[in-house]
Amino acid sequence: MAKQSVIKRQLKREVLVEKYAVMRKALKQEMKTADSFAKKLVIHTKLQKLPRDSAKIRLKNRCWKTGRARSVFRDFGLCRHMVRQMGNEGLLPGVIKSSW
Repeated sequence: MAKQSVIKRQLKREVLVEKYAVMRKALKQEMKTADSFAKKLVIHTKLQKLPRDSAKIRLKNRCWKTGRARSVFRDFGLCRHMVRQMGNEGLLPGVIKSSW
């Protein structure tokens, strides 16, 4: 189980990303269409003044059950430990234990 402070920090980032998504997208589109270098610099400084945590790249995939950040399966949103445990218990549809 991940520390609660790390999970809360991630949730805070998700809120910031959602809050600034429209503004960030508009500034990036404006930068693409800017015709002069000076205009691009002004737009870039506006982008830099936005909170760092509002960038989507700073989000991390986390297991919804344990909060673990590493080896998270996108299909289920679970870490490998939980996929194995829940798969063995038959809680994940379409997942069976293989043996060969």
